[in-house]
Amino acid sequence: MKKMAVLASGSGSNLQALIDRVHEKEGMIAVVISNKKNAYALKRAKKADIPAIYADRSQVATDEAYDTDILKILHAYAVDVIVLAGYLRILTPVLTEAYANRIINIHPSLIPSFCGDGYYGMHVHQAVYDRGVKITGATVHFVDSGVDTGPIIMQRAVCLTGNEQPEEIAAKVLEIEHELLVESVTLVLNDQIEIVQKRTIRK
Repeated sequence: MKKMAVLASGSGSNLQALIDRVHEKEGMIAVVISNKKNAYALKRAKKADIPAIYADRSQVATDEAYDTDILKILHAYAVDVIVLAGYLRILTPVLTEAYANRIINIHPSLIPSFCGDGYYGMHVHQAVYDRGVKITGATVHFVDSGVDTGPIIMQRAVCLTGNEQPEEIAAKVLEIEHELLVESVTLVLNDQIEIVQKRTIRK
């Protein structure tokens, strides 16, 4: 059974979905790491008896040094796959190269729309609202050296009327995020995803 590390910065609702539906079934969540000391994700992990670690960015000089510290934690827990579940940091090559094609991220839009540098959290849903699109959704993808540019694993759409406020859009997208992330992580853990020229194919 493969071991996962979940990196999160916020409430950890996607982490909870993984705890409830993946942990000790499809794989093991070996450790949860957060860059936020008071992230509720850490409390969720502790409640599930999963090691929870706060990694303080202010203690090191560079982002690369920070990710080197994260990498040491991952090695200590023999982590096979990393899942970013609301982790509000851009990974450096220290991690993306060490875990190439083994880092999974969920993004709250249909990539390549509303993604890339600056598009995270409510910024995404505000942009969706401002543009007045009728379809949005969520994307699970592998993480590479770019920002939201890695091979797409799964996507799911949400239809909008145009009357929803950004907070309502966020709530609608969150409804599908949990299921989408669980399904995608399960496929990866069971070696059912193959990457061919930046495209993913289900085996």
